[in-house]
Amino acid sequence: MQSAKRHSPYICCMKLLEGKTALITGGSRGIGKGLAEAFAQQGANVAFTYLSSVEKAKVFEAELLALGIKAKGYQSDAAKFDQAEKLVDAVMADFGSLDILINNAGITRDTLLMRMTEQQWDDVMETNLKSTFNLTKSATKYMMKARSGSIINMSSIVGITGNAGQSNYAASKAGMIGFTKSIAKELGSRNIRCNAVAPGFIETEMTGHLSDEVKAQWVQTIPLKRVGLPADVANACIFLASDMSAYITGQTINVCGGMVM
Repeated sequence: MQSAKRHSPYICCMKLLEGKTALITGGSRGIGKGLAEAFAQQGANVAFTYLSSVEKAKVFEAELLALGIKAKGYQSDAAKFDQAEKLVDAVMADFGSLDILINNAGITRDTLLMRMTEQQWDDVMETNLKSTFNLTKSATKYMMKARSGSIINMSSIVGITGNAGQSNYAASKAGMIGFTKSIAKELGSRNIRCNAVAPGFIETEMTGHLSDEVKAQWVQTIPLKRVGLPADVANACIFLASDMSAYITGQTINVCGGMVM
């Protein structure tokens, strides 16, 4: 299996997000953490959410601040409508603007439909899909006043292809794509863009429990013959968040090494 570590993590270029403020849900680990780091390196001020690991979040906040940008972590559950509203208001009070929203918070509760409980279905829908509604609704009231904004919804290749044992996860991620297209049509006249990113097999804590044998089997299905890194997803998001994608909205970008074409 080709080592992902040999892959250069970030594209070297001018700072594309200088002076912009980004809010990233689920930003203290996995893909979200990679997004926060990459956005900070591109000059963005970064607000991120976390659920429980206060000390880890504080350490990460300090790491972001060391990059010379403004950063703050917020303990907030994006699945709760009132918490989402308070979060966005707090970010506006602390940063003064909100230019980019990345709905990244997500969980899995994988099992076959025959064994899936109502709670497992509801948990995934609330965290993955309802949180996207909550944050987008709260953020757009400020973006509409500014007549500017980029919303990026973190979907998944599974939301496009489906996957046995992930009917709840696939449904939530497919729902995010439909939501993205609808919001792009609703808010385009206000210069607010909304796009989705659909990662494939990305190496994070969520995939860390998989054996090398299972990972090798996955890699064989990927034309680029390697797993993805959070940085691969981050590079796509940097593009969508920047002015380089000013005429792109309502789209889904697959970051999957060619798994889906």
